[in-house]
Parts: sequence; C-alpha cells; structure tokens
Amino acid sequence: MRTLLYVDGLTVSFDGFLALRNLNLILDDHERIRLLIGPNGAGKSTLFDVLTGHVPPVSGRVLFLDHVDLLGLREHEIANRGVIRKFQTPSVFPHHTVFENMVLSSGRKGFLSTIASRAAAVEQDRIAEVLEQVGLLEHAGKLGGALSHGQQQWLEMAMLLVQSPTLLLLDEPVAGMTRAEKEKTAALLETIVQRSTGTIMLIEHDMEFVRQIARRGHRVSVLHEGAILSEGSIDQVQSDPRVIEAYLGRGAVRA
Repeated sequence: MRTLLYVDGLTVSFDGFLALRNLNLILDDHERIRLLIGPNGAGKSTLFDVLTGHVPPVSGRVLFLDHVDLLGLREHEIANRGVIRKFQTPSVFPHHTVFENMVLSSGRKGFLSTIASRAAAVEQDRIAEVLEQVGLLEHAGKLGGALSHGQQQWLEMAMLLVQSPTLLLLDEPVAGMTRAEKEKTAALLETIVQRSTGTIMLIEHDMEFVRQIARRGHRVSVLHEGAILSEGSIDQVQSDPRVIEAYLGRGAVRA
C-alpha cells in the first residue's frame, strides 16, 4: 500500500507558541476523504499552511507520494505537484462568467490572452465535465458574482478540480451554507472522489456535516493542542474519552 502523505514530527512555533507539536499523520493513497476536526486553535489550518508551503515548520518531515519532501518546495511547486488548497471564503472572479472562471483556473498563461483564446476543444470538454459534476453547467454563462454563496463555493471547487489535484485540501467548505446546500455538498464530495483518482482532506466544524460524510466509511482525525488526539471511524472518535473531554464535551456535537 502506497503512502500518499506522511507527516512526521511536525512542529510549528509562532513567537514561542507551538501551533503544532510533534504532529504525526499518515494518509494512504486508497483513502478518498480524510476529515480533520477539533477545537479552534487545535492546529488544523496551520497543518494546511505547512502542507502548501505557506508556513515553515521548526522541525519535522512532510513526504508526499512516498518520497517527495514538500518542505523543500515553494508554494507554486507544491501546487504543481498536485497539492491544492481551497480556503473557507470562496475566491472567484465576480465579473467573469462561470466558464471564464474555469478557463482562468485551468493553467493557461496570461489573463487577457486566456479569455481571448477561450479554451481548446479538449479543455472545453473537461470544463463542461467538471461543471456538470458540481451542478453548475447550466450556469456556465452567469457571472461569478451573481451566484449564491453555495454556488460560489462549488465554482471554486470546480476551478480546483479542473487542475486534477492529487490532494485537495478543503478548509470548512460548508461554512455559511444553507442546510440544503450542505446536503448537496456532501453528495458532491462523494461524486468527486468516485469520478477522480484524487484524495480530499477537509477541515470542518459542522459536526452534522462531518457525520454525514464520515458515516460513508471515511476516517476522522481529531487535533488538539497541535497534535493528533485520536483517529478512526466517526463512532470511534465520538466515543473516545479524550475527545469527549477536549472537544465534544464542550457542546460542539451531539451524538
């Protein structure tokens, strides 16, 4: 079994505050979704910052696909190797159409030349495929800024998916969504992993959404004070006394 991501002894310090404390995490390449939960300040977003080259650690290793050390690469080099991140707030081009947003994110060089040349036929097919996958194909001609919050979130996911990431990092993807949008997003994530070879790692505080995803067999990692506190199925972590004490017992979740 090949290891997709191997995090070993990762420590990050911000002016003496240890955001990550000797954190260890293994993600096998057969995993399609890994959920990261934990209280605010547990180190979840800091982990994503390290994985994408935004924050350098004090110590540790981050090996990708068994041998590539991400810590020796710059942010764009990590992205080029297939590790791509979506932040909590959607970032789309509001004055360009959904289709143009997709063209601009698909790797072409030069903003004006990209729009002028549109996309090659094979690229258009790929864009249409991804837009259909996220339920936005019928909105391809609509301006990005005219979409609802949920639709903008899905558009940004599509803008990342068209780049065929190996590891897609999602930071609170359902924040600000309606209940119906959250349910659609849960179904969307399952569709994504079924139709692609990539893996999704996501941070989420909405425990109803986490349970909805995790009960389909996906593993959960609980972070606390910069380290992995517990890992396993959703039932295993919810019944772990350490998790109940550090996180779930604070009223963040009801079984």
